Amino acid sequence: MTESITQQLQIIKRGCQELLIEDELAQKLAKGNPLRIKAGFDPTAPDLHLGHTVLLNKLRQLQDLGHHILFLIGDFTGMIGDPTGKSATRPPLTRGQIAQNAETYTSQVFKILRPDQTEVVFNSAWMDKFNAADLVRLASTYTVARMLERDDFSKRYHENRPIAIHEFLYPLVQGYDSVALKADLELGGTDQKFNLLVGRELQKHHGQPPQCILTMPLLEGLDGIQKMSKSLNNYVGINESPTEIFGKLMSVSDVLMWRYIELLSFESLETIRQWKGEVEAGRNPREIKVQFAQEIVARFHGHAQATRATEEFEARFSKGAIPDDIPEQTLFIQGTELTIPQLLKLAGLTASTSEALRMIDQGGVKLDGNKANDKTQTIQSGTTVIAQVGKRKFAKITLLTESGSI
Repeated sequence: MTESITQQLQIIKRGCQELLIEDELAQKLAKGNPLRIKAGFDPTAPDLHLGHTVLLNKLRQLQDLGHHILFLIGDFTGMIGDPTGKSATRPPLTRGQIAQNAETYTSQVFKILRPDQTEVVFNSAWMDKFNAADLVRLASTYTVARMLERDDFSKRYHENRPIAIHEFLYPLVQGYDSVALKADLELGGTDQKFNLLVGRELQKHHGQPPQCILTMPLLEGLDGIQKMSKSLNNYVGINESPTEIFGKLMSVSDVLMWRYIELLSFESLETIRQWKGEVEAGRNPREIKVQFAQEIVARFHGHAQATRATEEFEARFSKGAIPDDIPEQTLFIQGTELTIPQLLKLAGLTASTSEALRMIDQGGVKLDGNKANDKTQTIQSGTTVIAQVGKRKFAKITLLTESGSI
């Protein structure tokens, strides 16, 4: 760790929502030893998008400073079900579901974290050894009144919605994890603050120095309004194709671009300040966006794919070219022809025929590179066409009549 304490704190606080307590963290850093930094993950949704990586990026920055990451898989707490932000009791997962999700999870996170500086731990390693008396003693450390200070519990209580007793165990077990791991610092989203504070209190109860807490904000989706979510279709998945990731990132606004760079890029703060100054002086922000999109694609797919995605994007949007590696599919139909709206819906390029009609009216549909204007035009069975909807959706479609159909 060659950086000064001031420099380390500047990097640690970059993009964070809150640091508790900064003076305590400075004292821990002053000792010169690598910190034990804990981040817990309940493997309930194994497919990650960039919103999930905000926390992982911070962990990587801490690794680069020389600290030790405790990547905690909450296989025990996953069977309880995290009630955070939920308006109803969440169904727990089985051991089998958790094991499968955890395997997928770790294979993705090591695209960001350094394996040699990451210790993967499972809280079942100590929680499975707890007996009923141990759980009773753990439950005795917190009161119901303190639990009801949590926003989600408080709202449900005042709205007369059920809260199961086992849900109170979740923050207690998460907090005890910090005791078991002797964590110096714990990271979490802003919605995890209560649970992280429980960890501090339980460490004090067990005679340990209390951990510091770093909360990270929730990343806005591509719309720049609501948080990134697959259900809102405003996400960038880390396992999506290089061209899809690149195209989505290039579609964000020039204002949102800086938010993404701050939370997702590994470029230094000095470099980002330099970029902002260049844009203020007249540089096209699109050039910065290209560099950022290349960085993200390279992180998950390699530099060669990032270069290819850039070239394809430039060819497609600057020159109107059709990409080389578009997906191919065969549609088996009843009868001998389909209208263009039917074709687009069946191929999954639009969600409905009404959306297809709207895209045709807006000039956003092309067949074999030519704009489709006639909504009643039909495509004959035995024909192969390259369909394009909007700027990024392409498909090479072959129509065939089902056997026995006329």
